[in-house]
Amino acid sequence: MQLERVWTDGATVMNSLISPFRNTDRRQEAVRYGLAIFAAVAALTLRKLLNPVLGTSNPYHTVWAAVVFSSWYCGTGPSVVAIIISSLGVWHWFLPPYGSFFKSHTEVFGMLGFLLFSAVFVALGETTRRIALKRERAEVELREAHERLEDRVRKRTAALEEKAVLLDLANDAIFVKSANGTISYWNEGATRLYGWTMTEALGHAPAELLHSEYPIPLWEIESRDEWEGEIRHAKRDGTRIIVVSRWTKIRDANGNLAGWLEINTDITDRKRAEDSARALSGRILTLQDEERRRIARGLHDSLGQYLAALKMTLDAFPSPTPVQAAALSDSSEMVEKCLIETRTISQLLHPPLLDEAGFGSAARLYVEGFARRSGIETNLDLPKELTRLHADVEIALFRAVQECLTNIHKHANCSSVDIRVAQDAKQVRLEIADNGQGMSRERLNRLLQGAAEVGVGIAGMRERFRELGGSLELRSTRKGTTVIVTAPMPQCAAVDSTPDSSSTRTISAA
Repeated sequence: MQLERVWTDGATVMNSLISPFRNTDRRQEAVRYGLAIFAAVAALTLRKLLNPVLGTSNPYHTVWAAVVFSSWYCGTGPSVVAIIISSLGVWHWFLPPYGSFFKSHTEVFGMLGFLLFSAVFVALGETTRRIALKRERAEVELREAHERLEDRVRKRTAALEEKAVLLDLANDAIFVKSANGTISYWNEGATRLYGWTMTEALGHAPAELLHSEYPIPLWEIESRDEWEGEIRHAKRDGTRIIVVSRWTKIRDANGNLAGWLEINTDITDRKRAEDSARALSGRILTLQDEERRRIARGLHDSLGQYLAALKMTLDAFPSPTPVQAAALSDSSEMVEKCLIETRTISQLLHPPLLDEAGFGSAARLYVEGFARRSGIETNLDLPKELTRLHADVEIALFRAVQECLTNIHKHANCSSVDIRVAQDAKQVRLEIADNGQGMSRERLNRLLQGAAEVGVGIAGMRERFRELGGSLELRSTRKGTTVIVTAPMPQCAAVDSTPDSSSTRTISAA
């Protein structure tokens, strides 16, 4: 009963010591000192109560517990205080002669042993406590870091979900291809365009899923950081579509390849409209050529013949008086001029040689007339044996020469022009270069884009050769402008007959 009362009183005292000191470090330090003092006093009291049972042979039984408790839970300072109190209590009350501080040498050695082992316990306890504190600080930091990471993940997830919602609202098909070539993200726009859901698309290679037809090899596209071009795809129902595809290479924090972001816009309807417009443009140009041919033939065969007959009649008409002779001479001269103008207009509209002898002869005749009229030295380089081409190709080449020389005369401010024609089994190539002042980059871009304010000449040439499956290239520097057109060889005919054997002729104003 006395022992229970002592422990109850001790717990009461300990709670009374702890309760005022729980909020600050100073209070916590006071609590640790109070606990150490309480442990030492309690150990001495307990030893006193157990004295009838244990006797006086070993007075250190209970104070060891106080030392260990203080060392493990209270710290170095409180442990030293507990050791001092315990040592003084044992020395005074439990070592003979009792109640006196003067002891024998034997008791002194025992006390020194107690103090030595107590110091060891204090050192071990401090080391263990510090390790525990470090572990506790590390656990706290780890927990805080984990909480911060979870918070960042939550925010990142929310942001990604928000972006995913926005991406799903986009009309474009947007998907991500991982580094191994399979789809790892697929938005609702892709589902609407192609028909496959995200679940069905994930893990598949886009080239296999969409039966892609690339304009260049796939490895070349994937080797670039960014790429844009047209790709043909197949929808789930088998329908073929054309998309403008924009690729962006994705890299991780270390710069390693993580995949590709692909954004596709369906331009199938636009391409159909462009093809229809191109076909209509080609048809208009064909009708224009036919109308020019008809008008030129009418001028040459009808009006030209009438003018020639009229001139012969005037030349044969008698002139009895000088006045009549002068009038007849002036009339014959005007008819001659009309006849020359009629033939010139007929040649410009559609030279008969183009149908009769081919592009080479027609180009040579036109270039001679251009050099004579403009005063610009013009060099025409034709192959020795220029194969007759398809009628549409010959018309397109002649119109290209005609349009380029007209523009050169109006805008180039040059002294010479070089025209070269090359032909092989696959295509014919026409290059027209002047040594003029060139054109600004802005005007060059507008010409290439077919802007309305720069006229329809270049645009018409481009449409002609595009309709034939060829191409048009325009270059310009301060040293001059070069136009290069190509056309395929759909069919060949007889060799173009030429008036002379020379393949290259320099034509100057005579």
